[in-house]
Amino acid sequence: MAAMKSKSPTQVPGARYHLPGLFEFYELYKVFLPLWRNHRDWFYEWCDIASIYGAPMDCLWGGGRAGFGEADAKNVLSLMNEYGISARLTFSNSLLQEEHLADKKCNELCRLFSGAKEKSGVILHSDLLLTYLKAKFPEFYLVSSTTKVLTNFDDFERELNRPEFEYVVPDFRLNKSFERLSALNQSQKDKVEFLCNECCNFGCKERKACYENVSRKNLGQDVADHKCASADAAGGYRFSLAMKNPGFIGIQDIQKTYLPMGFSNFKIEGRGLGSAIVLEFLLYYMTKPDHQLEVREAIYLDSMLDLF
Repeated sequence: MAAMKSKSPTQVPGARYHLPGLFEFYELYKVFLPLWRNHRDWFYEWCDIASIYGAPMDCLWGGGRAGFGEADAKNVLSLMNEYGISARLTFSNSLLQEEHLADKKCNELCRLFSGAKEKSGVILHSDLLLTYLKAKFPEFYLVSSTTKVLTNFDDFERELNRPEFEYVVPDFRLNKSFERLSALNQSQKDKVEFLCNECCNFGCKERKACYENVSRKNLGQDVADHKCASADAAGGYRFSLAMKNPGFIGIQDIQKTYLPMGFSNFKIEGRGLGSAIVLEFLLYYMTKPDHQLEVREAIYLDSMLDLF
Protein backbone atom coordinates (compact mmCIF):
# COMPACT_ATOMS: atom_id res chain seq x y z
CA MET A 1 0.00 0.00 0.00
CA ALA A 2 1.30 3.44 -0.86
CA ALA A 3 2.48 5.72 1.90
CA MET A 4 0.18 8.47 3.11
CA LYS A 5 0.82 11.75 1.35
CA SER A 6 2.66 14.12 3.66
CA LYS A 7 1.09 17.47 4.49
CA SER A 8 2.60 20.84 5.20
CA PRO A 9 1.66 22.65 8.43
CA THR A 10 -0.68 24.98 6.55
CA GLN A 11 -2.57 22.04 5.01
CA VAL A 12 -3.23 20.13 8.22
CA PRO A 13 -6.45 21.24 9.93
CA GLY A 14 -6.78 21.12 13.67
CA ALA A 15 -4.29 19.59 16.06
CA ARG A 16 -0.88 18.30 15.02
CA TYR A 17 0.44 15.77 17.54
CA HIS A 18 4.09 15.10 18.25
CA LEU A 19 4.26 11.62 19.75
CA PRO A 20 6.88 9.95 21.98
CA GLY A 21 9.04 6.91 21.36
CA LEU A 22 10.54 6.94 17.85
CA PHE A 23 13.02 4.25 18.89
CA GLU A 24 11.52 3.36 22.24
CA PHE A 25 8.08 2.26 20.98
CA TYR A 26 8.83 1.15 17.44
CA GLU A 27 6.94 -2.13 17.96
CA LEU A 28 3.85 -0.27 19.18
CA TYR A 29 3.84 2.14 16.24
CA LYS A 30 4.41 -0.73 13.82
CA VAL A 31 0.97 -1.99 14.87
CA PHE A 32 -0.73 1.34 15.59
CA LEU A 33 0.10 3.19 12.38
CA PRO A 34 -1.66 0.67 10.08
CA LEU A 35 -4.77 1.13 12.24
CA TRP A 36 -4.38 4.90 11.94
CA ARG A 37 -4.22 4.65 8.16
CA ASN A 38 -6.70 1.86 7.45
CA HIS A 39 -9.36 2.78 10.05
CA ARG A 40 -9.20 6.55 9.98
CA ASP A 41 -12.87 6.72 11.02
CA TRP A 42 -11.85 5.30 14.42
CA PHE A 43 -9.91 8.47 15.17
CA TYR A 44 -10.80 12.14 15.61
CA GLU A 45 -10.99 13.99 12.32
CA TRP A 46 -9.54 17.15 13.86
CA CYS A 47 -6.08 15.73 14.59
CA ASP A 48 -3.08 14.40 12.70
CA ILE A 49 0.34 12.92 13.51
CA ALA A 50 2.98 15.53 12.71
CA SER A 51 6.03 13.75 14.11
CA ILE A 52 7.33 11.01 16.36
CA TYR A 53 10.37 11.85 18.47
CA GLY A 54 13.02 9.92 20.36
CA ALA A 55 16.61 8.71 20.41
CA PRO A 56 18.38 5.36 20.58
CA MET A 57 19.57 4.10 23.94
CA ASP A 58 23.03 5.22 25.08
CA CYS A 59 23.01 8.18 22.71
CA LEU A 60 25.63 10.71 23.76
CA TRP A 61 23.76 13.75 22.40
CA GLY A 62 20.54 12.52 24.00
CA GLY A 63 18.90 14.48 26.75
CA GLY A 64 15.86 12.34 27.36
CA ARG A 65 15.53 9.17 29.35
CA ALA A 66 18.84 7.30 29.25
CA GLY A 67 18.77 3.58 28.52
CA PHE A 68 15.60 3.46 26.40
CA GLY A 69 15.31 2.94 22.65
CA GLU A 70 16.46 -0.39 21.26
CA ALA A 71 14.94 -0.30 17.77
CA ASP A 72 17.19 -0.42 14.71
CA ALA A 73 17.52 3.03 13.16
CA LYS A 74 17.03 1.82 9.58
CA ASN A 75 13.80 0.04 10.55
CA VAL A 76 12.58 3.16 12.32
CA LEU A 77 13.30 5.36 9.31
CA SER A 78 11.60 2.87 7.00
CA LEU A 79 8.45 3.00 9.11
CA MET A 80 8.39 6.80 9.12
CA ASN A 81 8.95 6.87 5.37
CA GLU A 82 6.09 4.44 4.82
CA TYR A 83 3.62 6.61 6.69
CA GLY A 84 4.95 10.02 5.69
CA ILE A 85 5.63 11.07 9.28
CA SER A 86 8.47 13.33 10.33
CA ALA A 87 11.08 11.70 12.58
CA ARG A 88 12.61 13.86 15.29
CA LEU A 89 15.89 13.02 16.95
CA THR A 90 15.88 14.02 20.62
CA PHE A 91 19.38 15.46 20.99
CA SER A 92 18.60 17.72 23.94
CA ASN A 93 21.71 17.10 26.04
CA SER A 94 22.41 20.40 27.77
CA LEU A 95 26.05 19.70 28.71
CA LEU A 96 27.70 19.03 25.37
CA GLN A 97 31.27 20.20 24.76
CA GLU A 98 33.20 20.66 21.52
CA GLU A 99 34.74 17.18 21.72
CA HIS A 100 31.32 15.55 21.85
CA LEU A 101 30.34 16.83 18.39
CA ALA A 102 32.50 14.20 16.69
CA ASP A 103 30.51 11.33 18.21
CA LYS A 104 30.29 8.68 15.50
CA LYS A 105 26.92 7.20 16.45
CA CYS A 106 25.11 10.54 16.56
CA ASN A 107 26.63 11.74 13.30
CA GLU A 108 25.66 8.48 11.58
CA LEU A 109 22.09 8.91 12.83
CA CYS A 110 22.04 12.42 11.40
CA ARG A 111 23.33 11.20 8.05
CA LEU A 112 20.67 8.50 7.95
CA PHE A 113 17.69 10.64 8.95
CA SER A 114 18.75 13.64 6.89
CA GLY A 115 17.72 11.54 3.89
CA ALA A 116 14.18 10.82 5.10
CA LYS A 117 11.28 11.25 2.67
CA GLU A 118 9.50 13.51 5.15
CA LYS A 119 11.80 16.22 6.49
CA SER A 120 13.30 15.17 9.83
CA GLY A 121 13.87 17.38 12.85
CA VAL A 122 16.19 17.60 15.82
CA ILE A 123 15.07 18.61 19.32
CA LEU A 124 17.99 20.32 21.01
CA HIS A 125 19.12 22.38 23.96
CA SER A 126 22.75 23.20 23.19
CA ASP A 127 23.58 26.20 20.99
CA LEU A 128 26.90 24.50 20.31
CA LEU A 129 25.06 21.57 18.73
CA LEU A 130 22.71 23.95 16.94
CA THR A 131 25.62 25.66 15.19
CA TYR A 132 27.16 22.29 14.29
CA LEU A 133 23.94 20.88 12.84
CA LYS A 134 23.15 23.97 10.78
CA ALA A 135 26.59 23.73 9.18
CA LYS A 136 26.83 19.96 8.77
CA PHE A 137 23.20 18.81 8.38
CA PRO A 138 21.15 21.77 7.10
CA GLU A 139 18.40 19.39 5.95
CA PHE A 140 16.97 19.22 9.49
CA TYR A 141 14.47 21.58 11.03
CA LEU A 142 15.25 22.46 14.64
CA VAL A 143 13.10 22.37 17.77
CA SER A 144 13.94 24.21 20.99
CA SER A 145 13.63 21.72 23.83
CA THR A 146 11.49 22.08 26.94
CA THR A 147 14.62 21.03 28.88
CA LYS A 148 15.60 24.72 28.81
CA VAL A 149 12.87 25.17 31.46
CA LEU A 150 11.79 28.58 30.18
CA THR A 151 9.26 29.48 32.87
CA ASN A 152 9.47 33.22 32.29
CA PHE A 153 7.20 34.22 29.42
CA ASP A 154 9.53 36.96 28.19
CA ASP A 155 12.34 34.39 27.87
CA PHE A 156 9.98 32.06 26.05
CA GLU A 157 8.91 34.79 23.62
CA ARG A 158 12.55 35.62 22.88
CA GLU A 159 13.06 31.93 22.07
CA LEU A 160 10.07 32.03 19.71
CA ASN A 161 11.64 34.95 17.90
CA ARG A 162 14.86 33.07 17.18
CA PRO A 163 14.81 32.27 13.43
CA GLU A 164 16.83 29.06 13.93
CA PHE A 165 13.85 27.25 15.44
CA GLU A 166 10.78 26.00 13.62
CA TYR A 167 9.17 24.97 16.92
CA VAL A 168 9.66 25.89 20.57
CA VAL A 169 8.38 23.72 23.43
CA PRO A 170 7.66 25.94 26.47
CA ASP A 171 7.80 24.74 30.03
CA PHE A 172 4.41 23.23 30.86
CA ARG A 173 3.85 25.90 33.51
CA LEU A 174 3.26 28.43 30.73
CA ASN A 175 0.46 26.35 29.18
CA LYS A 176 -2.32 28.41 30.76
CA SER A 177 -0.75 31.86 30.39
CA PHE A 178 -3.64 32.75 28.13
CA GLU A 179 -3.32 36.54 28.22
CA ARG A 180 0.27 36.43 26.99
CA LEU A 181 -0.34 33.49 24.63
CA SER A 182 -3.29 35.18 22.94
CA ALA A 183 -1.15 38.29 22.33
CA LEU A 184 1.38 36.38 20.22
CA ASN A 185 1.22 36.94 16.48
CA GLN A 186 0.26 34.02 14.24
CA SER A 187 3.81 33.23 13.12
CA GLN A 188 4.78 32.90 16.79
CA LYS A 189 1.72 30.77 17.55
CA ASP A 190 2.62 28.43 14.71
CA LYS A 191 5.95 27.74 16.43
CA VAL A 192 4.51 26.97 19.89
CA GLU A 193 4.41 23.27 20.73
CA PHE A 194 2.63 22.66 24.02
CA LEU A 195 3.66 19.79 26.32
CA CYS A 196 0.24 18.40 27.21
CA ASN A 197 0.53 15.61 29.77
CA GLU A 198 3.35 16.46 32.16
CA CYS A 199 2.97 14.84 35.58
CA CYS A 200 5.80 16.75 37.30
CA ASN A 201 4.71 18.81 40.30
CA PHE A 202 3.60 22.24 39.08
CA GLY A 203 5.72 23.95 41.72
CA CYS A 204 8.82 21.80 41.20
CA LYS A 205 12.08 23.77 41.38
CA GLU A 206 14.33 20.82 40.45
CA ARG A 207 13.33 20.32 36.83
CA LYS A 208 16.53 21.74 35.36
CA ALA A 209 18.68 19.69 37.78
CA CYS A 210 16.74 16.56 36.78
CA TYR A 211 17.38 17.18 33.07
CA GLU A 212 21.06 17.86 33.72
CA ASN A 213 21.35 14.57 35.61
CA VAL A 214 20.01 12.73 32.56
CA SER A 215 22.44 14.65 30.32
CA ARG A 216 25.35 13.53 32.50
CA LYS A 217 24.18 9.91 32.28
CA ASN A 218 24.02 10.11 28.48
CA LEU A 219 27.58 11.46 28.48
CA GLY A 220 28.62 8.31 30.33
CA GLN A 221 29.28 10.00 33.66
CA ASP A 222 28.87 7.78 36.70
CA VAL A 223 26.32 9.80 38.64
CA ALA A 224 23.53 8.76 40.96
CA ASP A 225 19.92 9.11 39.86
CA HIS A 226 18.36 12.46 40.62
CA LYS A 227 16.03 12.13 43.60
CA CYS A 228 13.11 14.49 43.24
CA ALA A 229 11.95 16.02 46.50
CA SER A 230 8.36 16.57 45.33
CA ALA A 231 5.85 14.89 47.60
CA ASP A 232 4.22 12.91 44.77
CA ALA A 233 7.45 11.89 43.00
CA ALA A 234 7.72 8.47 44.61
CA GLY A 235 4.61 7.17 42.86
CA GLY A 236 6.08 7.67 39.40
CA TYR A 237 4.06 8.75 36.39
CA ARG A 238 0.29 8.46 36.66
CA PHE A 239 -1.88 9.73 33.81
CA SER A 240 -4.71 10.28 36.30
CA LEU A 241 -2.43 12.63 38.26
CA ALA A 242 -1.23 14.38 35.11
CA MET A 243 -4.87 15.16 34.29
CA LYS A 244 -5.14 17.03 37.62
CA ASN A 245 -1.99 19.05 36.95
CA PRO A 246 -2.74 22.80 36.50
CA GLY A 247 -0.72 22.70 33.27
CA PHE A 248 -2.56 19.70 31.76
CA ILE A 249 -4.01 20.12 28.28
CA GLY A 250 -6.83 17.72 27.51
CA ILE A 251 -8.77 17.15 24.31
CA GLN A 252 -11.51 19.57 25.34
CA ASP A 253 -8.87 22.23 25.99
CA ILE A 254 -7.36 21.61 22.57
CA GLN A 255 -10.68 21.82 20.75
CA LYS A 256 -12.33 24.64 22.66
CA THR A 257 -9.41 26.83 23.71
CA TYR A 258 -6.11 26.30 21.90
CA LEU A 259 -7.30 25.64 18.35
CA PRO A 260 -9.63 28.68 18.34
CA MET A 261 -6.73 30.79 19.66
CA GLY A 262 -4.66 29.77 16.65
CA PHE A 263 -2.38 27.10 18.17
CA SER A 264 -2.01 23.73 16.47
CA ASN A 265 1.03 21.84 17.84
CA PHE A 266 0.78 19.54 20.84
CA LYS A 267 3.49 17.30 22.27
CA ILE A 268 2.71 14.12 24.20
CA GLU A 269 5.43 13.01 26.60
CA GLY A 270 6.15 9.42 27.56
CA ARG A 271 9.46 8.11 26.16
CA GLY A 272 10.52 6.75 29.55
CA LEU A 273 7.20 5.02 30.25
CA GLY A 274 5.83 1.66 29.18
CA SER A 275 4.08 1.06 25.88
CA ALA A 276 0.79 0.30 27.68
CA ILE A 277 0.55 3.82 29.12
CA VAL A 278 1.64 5.35 25.80
CA LEU A 279 -1.22 3.44 24.18
CA GLU A 280 -3.54 5.10 26.71
CA PHE A 281 -2.27 8.48 25.50
CA LEU A 282 -3.00 7.48 21.88
CA LEU A 283 -6.48 6.37 22.90
CA TYR A 284 -7.28 9.48 24.91
CA TYR A 285 -5.86 12.12 22.56
CA MET A 286 -6.61 10.56 19.18
CA THR A 287 -9.22 7.77 19.35
CA LYS A 288 -12.98 8.16 19.41
CA PRO A 289 -14.41 6.58 22.60
CA ASP A 290 -16.60 4.16 20.64
CA HIS A 291 -13.52 2.68 18.96
CA GLN A 292 -11.01 2.61 21.80
CA LEU A 293 -11.69 -1.04 22.61
CA GLU A 294 -11.19 -1.99 18.96
CA VAL A 295 -7.77 -0.31 19.00
CA ARG A 296 -6.86 -2.08 22.25
CA GLU A 297 -7.97 -5.43 20.81
CA ALA A 298 -5.97 -4.90 17.65
CA ILE A 299 -2.83 -4.03 19.57
CA TYR A 300 -2.66 -6.29 22.59
CA LEU A 301 -5.92 -7.63 23.92
CA ASP A 302 -5.95 -11.42 24.16
CA SER A 303 -9.10 -13.21 25.35
CA MET A 304 -6.84 -15.48 27.42
CA LEU A 305 -4.72 -12.63 28.85
CA ASP A 306 -4.25 -12.68 32.63
CA LEU A 307 -2.99 -9.44 34.12
CA PHE A 308 -1.98 -11.07 37.42
